Amino acid sequence: MKLLVVSSVGGHLEEVRQIVSRLEEFEVIWAVNDDELMESRGLSGKTYRIAHAERDWRVLLNLWEAWKIIRTERPDAMLSAGAGPAVSMAVICRVRRIPVIFVESIAQVDAPSLTGRLMYYLANRFFYQWPELSGFFPRGECVGLLR
Repeated sequence: MKLLVVSSVGGHLEEVRQIVSRLEEFEVIWAVNDDELMESRGLSGKTYRIAHAERDWRVLLNLWEAWKIIRTERPDAMLSAGAGPAVSMAVICRVRRIPVIFVESIAQVDAPSLTGRLMYYLANRFFYQWPELSGFFPRGECVGLLR
């Protein structure tokens, strides 16, 4: 099975790398928004560099990039722990009927992130790590800390 893993760089990438390290049975395709950090992180598998959008016109560019990557790779599922690029990829995955899995960041203890609030409606499976978020995500699943 092919798993498309989408992430911004920094803490989100580290979080999703920890999750992916436990999923040896998947062929992993990465979509990350920074070349320099991508290379220094040593991501294994095919990696796409996508534009870094900050709630601006580049979100439209991310949608185009998502469509091209998904059309080329034809993943069986998408996984993300945030941030921004997850939303564009999830929109295209949902249109293509590809399951979307989202894990809210460990840093979100008392309140959800903007990405989490958006992904809650886009993800087929939504996970959060702190029980304090249960009121925000009644359909989500609290899985505890994923360290």
